[in-house]
Amino acid sequence: MKNVFDVLDERGYVEQLTHPEEIKELFSKESVPFYIGIDPTADSLHVGHFVSLMVASHMQKYGHKPIILVGGGTATIGDPSGKTDMRKMLSREEINHNVACIKKQVEKFVSFEGKNAAIIVNNADWLLDLKFVDFVREIGSLFSVNKMLSAECYKQRLETGLTFFEMSYMLMQSYDFWYLYNKYGCKLEMGGNDQWSNIIGGVELIRKIGKDDSYGLTFKLLTTKEGKKMGKTEKGALWLDPNKTSPYEFYQYWRNIEDSSVDTVLKMLTFLPIEQIHELSNLKDEKINEAKKVAAYEITKLIHGEEEAKKAEEASNALFNGNGSLENMPTIKLDSTTISLVDAIIKSNIAPSKGQAKTLISQGGISLNDIKISDINYLLSEHDFSQGYAILKKGKKVFYKLEK
Repeated sequence: MKNVFDVLDERGYVEQLTHPEEIKELFSKESVPFYIGIDPTADSLHVGHFVSLMVASHMQKYGHKPIILVGGGTATIGDPSGKTDMRKMLSREEINHNVACIKKQVEKFVSFEGKNAAIIVNNADWLLDLKFVDFVREIGSLFSVNKMLSAECYKQRLETGLTFFEMSYMLMQSYDFWYLYNKYGCKLEMGGNDQWSNIIGGVELIRKIGKDDSYGLTFKLLTTKEGKKMGKTEKGALWLDPNKTSPYEFYQYWRNIEDSSVDTVLKMLTFLPIEQIHELSNLKDEKINEAKKVAAYEITKLIHGEEEAKKAEEASNALFNGNGSLENMPTIKLDSTTISLVDAIIKSNIAPSKGQAKTLISQGGISLNDIKISDINYLLSEHDFSQGYAILKKGKKVFYKLEK
């Protein structure tokens, strides 16, 4: 059987490994329990979690056992990694609600049946009952504060102020690995590259305790050519929950990615054969748009199902090609057709304030029914709704159907 490491590497997931040769050998074994952690800071996963779940799916297909750790305990602290400010502290009730929502989304990627069935665990089950003095004596004594402060996840917080509360996050995540190692025989922790310091902490903790078979692997983060994380939209994060990001908006995001991102997105966020991906990624000029359509459809199908993917595709074709149905386009219901363009922009969430809406209009960024509007005092009228609706557009990529 093909080693899953070769699959992950070929598709561009692998970034860093604690013990490269040992990990490759580990993957050649029949079944390896591994874990991926998700902090339930919201009631939905977003694109940032997408890669982790794809990796878990590939691993399971090659016979390995996924342990999906939902951080009900660590979420009470908040991971400082990649943050310049302290994360909002959530109540126990909020965390429990988020955990329940996330479990449903995870099921789309891994199976909870069969001999290598995935399991979901919540670290609140063991972290919240720990006694502080016992924990810092047995676990905290094995960590060097000097070494911890040199980790990237803490460096950028030192200037704004790193609390002891947040600093304990690495100890908690490391203890998670130790707990899963003992209970489930989990020998591998996997996560995004921004988790490298925390993953090393867990690997080293187990080895300091006297074991020599703990490992860590990180995978690449989805970024634009400028190095910014992918998945940011006009409204914020690109959520996997259709109530937070509609299937149409989700589809449109991937339909409009940069040409240079097509290969990465197809490899990391779809299960298309690598040969087909190479063919699509090698398309040039206008033809690369065909590859983007395939990417948008496949990714939307994976998250929202084939029916919703087809609806989103039809709505997109209706806008760009003049055929298909507008029925599935994001729609805003207006109380009256006599409304200012500025208010329509705000109601559509295209801009958060009247000032920004007026700036968009004055700079030529807004059109109504394919006609650019430059008058910041423009009032919509019955004439704009001659077809029963009006199409409000920002630039070339953001569309809303306005209905009276």
